[in-house]
Amino acid sequence: MSTAAAPIRHGVVLADLLPATRARDIALVAGAVLTGIAAQIAVPVPGSPVPVSGQTFAALLVGTALGARRGFLSLALYAVAGAAGMPWFAQATSGYAMPSFGYILGMMLAATVVGALARRGADRSVLRMAGTMALGSLIIYAVGVPYLALATGMSLPQAVAAGLTPFLIGDALKAALAMGVLPTAWKALGRKG
Repeated sequence: MSTAAAPIRHGVVLADLLPATRARDIALVAGAVLTGIAAQIAVPVPGSPVPVSGQTFAALLVGTALGARRGFLSLALYAVAGAAGMPWFAQATSGYAMPSFGYILGMMLAATVVGALARRGADRSVLRMAGTMALGSLIIYAVGVPYLALATGMSLPQAVAAGLTPFLIGDALKAALAMGVLPTAWKALGRKG
């Protein structure tokens, strides 16, 4: 029995290892549901209309595991269903007229970018995964913070103080978790028993 790791091709994301197209399609729905469930892990932040939640972690994980196209479609399903009234945004909210909806739009873009990076092997090592998660978080904030400012009438510095600064430590912890989970998954899948 060999314990050597089997080579994993670049250009492949975790969802590509699913055995059938139907299973991959189901993964789109599962990614949206995972994001909706993770969004319910939410803690209000005093002075901010945006809670700390698990949805950003789930969105980045979904994008990385599914790839750019499927990650975008999964997060688009999440956004459209939530905008249409499904109460699965943070704290069981729904709709598009809320100040935090820009973060959801940012998650769609971030899932696309981190998915494209995962196809290039960015999810295979801890160091590359750190950069991927940091970039994904940056994209979410780049869309979410200006949207928050416009939706609430805050100045940009006020929106940064309310919608970015309180979340940095939590995002670092979420990135650390992703840095352990995805490279470990690849390592486990690459082994022959």
